[in-house]
Amino acid sequence: MEVISAPEAMTAWSEARRKQDRRIALVPTMGYLHDGHLSLIRWAVERAEDAVVSIFVNPTQFGPQEDFGAYPRDMERDLALCRRAGTRVVFAPEVEDMYPAGFQTVVSVKEVSRPLCGATRPGHFDGVATVVTKLFTIVRPHWGVFGEKDYQQLLVIKRFTRDLNLGVEVVGRPTLREPDGLAMSSRNKYLTPEQRPSALSLSRSLALAEELVAKGEREAESILRKIRDMIEATPGTEIDYAELRDPETLVQVNRVDKPALLALAVKVGRARLIDNRIIG
Repeated sequence: MEVISAPEAMTAWSEARRKQDRRIALVPTMGYLHDGHLSLIRWAVERAEDAVVSIFVNPTQFGPQEDFGAYPRDMERDLALCRRAGTRVVFAPEVEDMYPAGFQTVVSVKEVSRPLCGATRPGHFDGVATVVTKLFTIVRPHWGVFGEKDYQQLLVIKRFTRDLNLGVEVVGRPTLREPDGLAMSSRNKYLTPEQRPSALSLSRSLALAEELVAKGEREAESILRKIRDMIEATPGTEIDYAELRDPETLVQVNRVDKPALLALAVKVGRARLIDNRIIG
């Protein structure tokens, strides 16, 4: 397994592989890998001749009061996990490699980035869209592989990849969960043992919504009220949002007469947790 930090060297490596008709799959990550990431890497290893994992904690997708400085990092552990999973190359640039002096370009997606995390984390998706565009142009992959836990992020990436004709097939893979139902996330590290049961309010809310729809409830307001009541009754939780949206456009849904995205963001202690499920 190679570790490459310079963007020019990464592009040269990829171009050489493409000339050999080898297929490249890229798994972009911010490191501190868990089994969810590893499931994406395994898909890439099985599907492509060359699996590339990027490890880069992207400063432009963090707000001024967010956890960029404290975001968990363990490069040595991440490299060992990538090696065992069959990764061909880890692309691990420095901040100045990705954002050199004078950098002033932003990729912005107008509509699907507005609600949910876009409403509560201004500028977040501009940072995501910009860094993933750079990763795609540097690595030149055939596939970009992402987890569906970050559902809105996945829609944003699919949108600008199509709009800008980047020639990358964006693949969404199912959310992996801990045995207790908590969606796997690097930010789960922030949870104390006492907070962990409260974090399960997200997965319990998804199950409750499915149960309500199965019993015939269709009014979004009624479903969301019961979900919010459940979460707010759980100690140590603070709802950022709990919304029902169209799975493709993220337009607000008033009735669940067809499949709808239930999207949640809940703060539990230091951790801001997100989760989602298509219901109905």
